[in-house]
Amino acid sequence: MKWFNRFKAAAKGAAAGWKGKMYDFSSWFGRTFWGIDNSRLATNETIFSVISRLANTVSSLPIKLHQSYEQKTNQAYDILVNAPNPNMNGFDFINKMEVSRNEHGNAYALIIRDIRMQVEALIPIDPTYVTPFLNKDDESLWYQVLGTDGTYYIHNMNMLHVKHITGASRWQGISPLEVLKNTLLYDKAVQEFSLSEMEKKESLVITYGSNIDEEKRKQVTENLRTFYRENGGVLFQEPGVTVDPIDKKYFASDTLKSEKITRSRVANVFNVPVSFLNDDEGQSYSSNEQMMIQFVQMTLTPIVRQYEHEFNRKLLTEQERKQGYYFKFNLNGLLRGDMAARTQFYQAGVRGGWFKPDEIRQFEDLPPEGGNASELFVSGDLYPISMDPRERRKGGDRSGEESKTE
Repeated sequence: MKWFNRFKAAAKGAAAGWKGKMYDFSSWFGRTFWGIDNSRLATNETIFSVISRLANTVSSLPIKLHQSYEQKTNQAYDILVNAPNPNMNGFDFINKMEVSRNEHGNAYALIIRDIRMQVEALIPIDPTYVTPFLNKDDESLWYQVLGTDGTYYIHNMNMLHVKHITGASRWQGISPLEVLKNTLLYDKAVQEFSLSEMEKKESLVITYGSNIDEEKRKQVTENLRTFYRENGGVLFQEPGVTVDPIDKKYFASDTLKSEKITRSRVANVFNVPVSFLNDDEGQSYSSNEQMMIQFVQMTLTPIVRQYEHEFNRKLLTEQERKQGYYFKFNLNGLLRGDMAARTQFYQAGVRGGWFKPDEIRQFEDLPPEGGNASELFVSGDLYPISMDPRERRKGGDRSGEESKTE
């Protein structure tokens, strides 16, 4: 425990070390220096939009601890969902991890354990201070963490690590923003050029006739200067003097094309439908349900599966895993579709005998009714599935017993 307490103090010092009596660099903490930008997340609205959408979606998903389809709870689940550490709730923790994963390609969280080796806290760590490596003695994965008072080495079972794709010889994920480096540079250059062109004052070309003397030229020049100082107004054109504007090189269509290219490439790298970035051109979804199905299947499922595997392997004990415990995100809420589609789906489930009415109520965040609502039915019309078919025609009651007649 003393070792972990020293590490926790060092982790806090890594942030506190940016601020002192004579300086305050805390606003720079976590930024990338000597690169193309100090914070692309803070200066590019397209990047901010896609990372916000992914982080908010993943952190909003319900996560449950199951054992053979039954919901359970334990210390690790309570900490993960309610209070990962004294400064965060479960939403903030997952949100911070997902933002870090998408901004840097990696997200790390130190697992603090008590004397019983049970999870006590989960502390996110800035990925710029962490380097994974293999121990040459036993080929086990470790993490080097730089603190203000030294370097610490954490075994992989005590470090949550979610990431983007890695190469065969890499343990760190590839940063999406590095993949988009040239795209973001191009987009930034176009925006800066367009802004500079828009801010330029009108430029003019003055052509004098051969009959204009020097005094007249000075008068024309002074009139133009007055025109600019007053930011416009009436300009009298003298005989023998021609004033022509110099066309600006700014075209709104160029900016729109650049933004469209940026949105398309950002959507490709982050693997989201381009319509999520407010670009509907070329989309062929017949319904919002189809778009959400693609988003869940192609984007969210690989992300949440990575979190689930990390939680199962590192937050649960080996005995709990053998007993059938596992963490699972619930993606059903994103696949509900509209009211008509859900009604048809639920009706088919009840009449087909594979949904209980109470299960549907739970899907819709309604309390269970119990009784017959907790049983499976089959159409005939809708008797409990456990009832003898011969009893149905005899007017059997819903408990499977034959009705008494006098």
